[in-house]
Amino acid sequence: MRNQDRPRKNQHIVVAIDGPAASGKSTVARNLAQRLGFAYVNSGAMYRALTWDILRSGIDPRDHAAIGNYVGHARIVCDLHNKESRIFVNDLDPSEHLRDDNVNKSVSLVSSVPRVREVLVEKMRRYARNCDLVMEGRDIGSVVFPDTPFKFYIDALPDVRLRRRAAEGHRDEIATRDLADSLRRASPLVMAKDAELIDTSNLSAEDVVTEIASRLQTKGLRVAGPRQAGQPLL
Repeated sequence: MRNQDRPRKNQHIVVAIDGPAASGKSTVARNLAQRLGFAYVNSGAMYRALTWDILRSGIDPRDHAAIGNYVGHARIVCDLHNKESRIFVNDLDPSEHLRDDNVNKSVSLVSSVPRVREVLVEKMRRYARNCDLVMEGRDIGSVVFPDTPFKFYIDALPDVRLRRRAAEGHRDEIATRDLADSLRRASPLVMAKDAELIDTSNLSAEDVVTEIASRLQTKGLRVAGPRQAGQPLL
């Protein structure tokens, strides 16, 4: 990454939570943000929102040129509501469609397009210009905010992640998604070298949040006490 592409040093605090699908990172990131009093940003929802509108527009998710042209002209608005991120694409709210089967099948294809990642990464970084935040995704610590000292990689055994996804009522092919995200040329799913690994296979959401909060405190970040216990990871 070129120096001019890196996020600015004078941004707010960012806690990066990365990991593969169904590792529990969304639940953990949201709960951690609530405990810290930070904003919560779901980067995956941003890619899913674009994927939904691309499909709605009749664009082939394998057509990188058409997708790049689409992104260049799309009206993409990102903001916060009750300290949680939301996105509008071409003045439409796609929130009810982010887990549609066709979106599940196509999001890895769309998110592999370099222009898509370039546009959305810039919008992710804008959040940190205005507030402290917990952001979850697949390349937050490695690409979006490589300079944050607060990086965690959330993972779980494949069969555990598959059960979690099924419990949500979704039918993602976990192994296929992992492979696609790891092999894509643009910002692949990797664990940042300075990230701390947490295996959530046998932990509740609150267990993981408590563990991360403890590690953040050792790094000098003040953290409030737990708010609730026993919530399952989804």
